[in-house]
Amino acid sequence: MPRDPNIKRVMVIGSGPIIIGQAAEFDYAGAQACRALREEGVYVILINSNPATIMTDTEMADRVYIEPLNVEFAERVIAKERPDGLLATLGGQTGLNLATLLAEAGILEKYNVRLLGTPLASIRQAEDREEFRTLMRELGEPVPESWIVTDESDIQPAIDSNIWPLIVRPAYTLGGTGGGIALNEKQLREITKRGLALSMRHQVMIERYLMGWKEVEYEVMRDANDTAITVCNMENFDPMGVHTGDSIVVAPSQTLSDKEYQMLRTASLKIIRALGIEGGCNVQLALSPFSFDYYVIEVNPRVSRSSALASKATGYPIARVSAKIATGLHLDEIENAVTKKTLSCFEPALDYCVVKFPRWPFDKFRSADRTISTQMKATGEVMAIDRSFESAFMKAIRSCEIGIYGLSNKSTQQLSDIQLEEAIRVPNDERVWAITEAFRRGMMIEEVYALSYIDRWFLRKLQGLVGLETRLKLNGTAISRMIESGDQHIILEIPSNREDFEKTDNAEKSQNGLSQHHLAIRLIREAKRVGFADRTVAEFAGVPEMKFRTLRKSLGIVPTYKMVDTCAAEFEAATPYFYSCYDSENEF
Repeated sequence: MPRDPNIKRVMVIGSGPIIIGQAAEFDYAGAQACRALREEGVYVILINSNPATIMTDTEMADRVYIEPLNVEFAERVIAKERPDGLLATLGGQTGLNLATLLAEAGILEKYNVRLLGTPLASIRQAEDREEFRTLMRELGEPVPESWIVTDESDIQPAIDSNIWPLIVRPAYTLGGTGGGIALNEKQLREITKRGLALSMRHQVMIERYLMGWKEVEYEVMRDANDTAITVCNMENFDPMGVHTGDSIVVAPSQTLSDKEYQMLRTASLKIIRALGIEGGCNVQLALSPFSFDYYVIEVNPRVSRSSALASKATGYPIARVSAKIATGLHLDEIENAVTKKTLSCFEPALDYCVVKFPRWPFDKFRSADRTISTQMKATGEVMAIDRSFESAFMKAIRSCEIGIYGLSNKSTQQLSDIQLEEAIRVPNDERVWAITEAFRRGMMIEEVYALSYIDRWFLRKLQGLVGLETRLKLNGTAISRMIESGDQHIILEIPSNREDFEKTDNAEKSQNGLSQHHLAIRLIREAKRVGFADRTVAEFAGVPEMKFRTLRKSLGIVPTYKMVDTCAAEFEAATPYFYSCYDSENEF
């Protein structure tokens, strides 16, 4: 069906100030939505309390109000501008909560303003812990054992269950604010009290903590015609117990079998349809590493932090499409902005790996508690794209701009073996470097898994990077000799079976006629392919970075550029974007 002609003026609620748990990703979504609405000829009224964002640029909307995001000021804007509809699912939890308060106060009904996109009933079902739990049970979707608490005196049944540890999840809060993991009754009472105080509804859910289970997210899109697609699925590097905003996130999932992927995808589509959400939606699930058991954890009935990641990772503009759906358009009527040939009902395809790495403020707040849990502490994040997990992971570390360029961190190198084990067991912002340091000291994958419950696939990848680091150090002299002698004329191709080559020891390679010179060149190629920085390799060789870079270029080891086009090159793209990698050819 065409766009609803009755929607002529739309009010968009922004996300307010940048705070811990809510950063610029919602400004990105809101700005994208404003542009999409204006493309459809809609008069856009924006209210946001944060002037330090592109969203509040006067070019972004027809009318911009920089006012406090509360019921009083929102009503004033509504009374003055008389919008036909209110779009609140693009301003994070702040926008969603304000829209809920406006509806409950009768202001939307008073001024005849429609809540566009996701209906209020759907917001309540997703955000209210009791209603959400009831709906999941009606759908036959598994949820962990849980108790809804609205008063501190209500927690006794949870204590009597003797299920420890327990996790506390407040309703209507952002970034896990007020929540936490309780190991005993005293902690449970403290966390519950805090969560009740911070919840807009004075409600928390106490549930079984799924220790060691994988955390997986699906970014789902649905229109009023009940067409639903999964835009992207993402897998957390950390197991359950670390807020997804504080975890390294990988897209698409790397450790799920096809059966597991399809099982969780089916559940996500069933949930978004049952909720009646129109636009983007984020579904979070827990998957057992030992069986096909899973639980539905929660649903964000709005564009979320993960939506911004999924949008940039796939090239599929979730906020733009959500805004178009809010005007009445269906997915099969919305053009794919990247290909200009396909429609938004086509699910994106990824032929690369994306790694999101959180950026914490502990470099500025050195005395702060560095442990990470269910309440988000990150103030930002970086996203890296490359051909493999290893190369995207290494690229993401450098992008954080924290003075670390690879797998080494001075603070973890100084830890004793006992301290190192504790740094792996208790999640913190330096756990990745604690793990790589443990592998350097000879710790086995099973030992690290027993401490961290991080999937063995990820641990094998980190162990492989540490192994390559060791070989680079051993061959550093050969690399420096190449630079000193100027002997740079031999250029070898990357072996077709790289894994077999890596399993071959140096002695066997020498018997096959491969000199130390040849091995050094192969190692340089491999190091660049998996994401080692020039600076790091140069340090191993004991040479200046610029001299190593000159050697690398003379060997023909230079970046190539691949395409993000939403369709894995199935269709020609009109406006793709590119990422660099060390591969054999360009995609343009």
